[in-house]
Amino acid sequence: SKTLYFLPQVFQLLTDLKQQRKESGKNKQSSGQQNLNTIMYETLKYISKTPCRYQSPETVRDFLIAMKGHKLTK
Repeated sequence: SKTLYFLPQVFQLLTDLKQQRKESGKNKQSSGQQNLNTIMYETLKYISKTPCRYQSPETVRDFLIAMKGHKLTK
């Protein structure tokens, strides 16, 4: 599934953004920025509870290739 493939990338992107914001130390934020921060936080919190936290795009790709011959349905 394409979703399975992209979740590790989303997790890494959000983790990197969180670290960049922490390092920049900017305190004053617009309401739009606060909303974005909330979405990022909630998404990262959810994804952190899934196995993708420990996966890379390469491991997901290898898994999908290995399963291709089994004719699984969605």
